[in-house]
Amino acid sequence: MVSREQKGGVLHEKLQILRSVTHSHAGDNMSIIADASSYIKDLKQKIAKLNQEIASAQHANVCQPLVSVEVVENGFLINVFMDKCSPGLLGSILEAFDEIGLSVLEARATCAGSFRLQAVGEEEAEDLIDAHAVEQAVIQAIKNCPSKK
Repeated sequence: MVSREQKGGVLHEKLQILRSVTHSHAGDNMSIIADASSYIKDLKQKIAKLNQEIASAQHANVCQPLVSVEVVENGFLINVFMDKCSPGLLGSILEAFDEIGLSVLEARATCAGSFRLQAVGEEEAEDLIDAHAVEQAVIQAIKNCPSKK
């Protein structure tokens, strides 16, 4: 059996840990518990605020496309990802490739909830296009897509 003194010692030790964790300067047990309660309330408010910030950041990024363009030996490897798939988006991007003089050699596109495109493109005229120009053309095509307006 555990004696009353041992229980009191364990309780005192746990209260001191609680006091330390909550940065309380209180001396008596009730004040330590009140400070801990206040500390927990503050943490809950901080969590709620952070969750709101995360939700608003995710909402803001829903329509932001992720576009990457890498130079490969025969042209460019273009990757596009968007959370939403809009009708006409693929056509708009392919038209942009054509406008800048990029021939698509191979492409894979999916539009099951989100939009993904991986394409390999080759310049029709040599050394006229750089990776940044391809990326900007894709981003502009997404912005100008008729179904996004």
